[in-house]
Amino acid sequence: MSIGETLPLREGKRPAKPKPLFPSGASRDLSILSRLLLCGEHEQQQACAEVTPENREAVLALAHTNHVVIRAIEALRWVAAEAQDREHAQWATNAIEREQARIDNALAFLKRMCDALEAAGCGVVVIKSLDHWPDLGSDLDLFTNARPEEVVRLMNQRFDAQLATRSWGDRLANKWNFIVPGLPELIEVHVGRLGQTGELVSIANTLAPRTRLMRVMSNDFRVLGAEDRLMICTLQRMYRHFYARLCDIVDTAALLETNIVDYDRLRSLAQTTGIWEGVATFLKIVSDYAEFYRRCALDLPSAVTAAARFGGDQVFFNKSFLRVPILPHSARLYASEWTTLMTKGELRNAARLSLLPCLATAAALRYKVTGSDKGIW
Repeated sequence: MSIGETLPLREGKRPAKPKPLFPSGASRDLSILSRLLLCGEHEQQQACAEVTPENREAVLALAHTNHVVIRAIEALRWVAAEAQDREHAQWATNAIEREQARIDNALAFLKRMCDALEAAGCGVVVIKSLDHWPDLGSDLDLFTNARPEEVVRLMNQRFDAQLATRSWGDRLANKWNFIVPGLPELIEVHVGRLGQTGELVSIANTLAPRTRLMRVMSNDFRVLGAEDRLMICTLQRMYRHFYARLCDIVDTAALLETNIVDYDRLRSLAQTTGIWEGVATFLKIVSDYAEFYRRCALDLPSAVTAAARFGGDQVFFNKSFLRVPILPHSARLYASEWTTLMTKGELRNAARLSLLPCLATAAALRYKVTGSDKGIW
């Protein structure tokens, strides 16, 4: 089965062949990956034909940056094998095996850490990292309501972990990063708070009952429910980083196609935190992107499309990611969240959130001067 077949198309007429690039500024490499991940067999074959010995390392690098190596390169390998292109298929096999070795090592550590935290009475949920499965992100994210000192002590004693330097953003978000011997990826533990500045306490406090077990390579991990997963992804993409990765598009499209999302619950939870318009906008962007390559939109409820502030036409590709304009688009979403917190009387959380523009400005200035926002963001 090809990757494209895991995201079935809705029935309907198919217009003419799509334009080669989307969104504006997109590279040919992004187009190749998008077709490998979102399209059917014919489009995958066309995309595979555009991967040559001259550009395939660039395609692979972009796949790594966007956390889609296993899915995209597996599709490429499948097409190459069908075409009896042994050289191309072997290159893809080598790339997949290298990435799979990294993932296997990271999963072994992740399982041990989750088990250790659970055994110590620290309830733990894996957030974000397993959303990309069978791919895996560049760090491992956990959430717990345990006391920070308990987490730090356990990580140090059980895994000889060292605390990474905490940035201003880390302190606001109430998260700690750990460097673990033998594990190239950082372990990022969010403690008691969610959101870009740790402003979402109510959601964090009620998260546990909505989690579920996910079986990954014979191991069970506790992960977010579908609605919380979409909210956390939206917060990261639309309110903090202001860009989406290709994995976010593919992950979300696949999740929505499973029909397990309770949109009424999603709207209720997101409205409570003031991010419903942001969630609806993110889903509209995902649907528009999928529609361009698959020639049919995702089946979003009217409540979602009505609440969306904008869609894929406002997204542009730059520096390996799909960028969302900060002004005025993301700024308006931020203002709506802040207003909701103020209206509900969550003054401390609103105050935390109000620091975000200052933090973002400081990070941008430091990046412009030094080429890095380390220590701030």
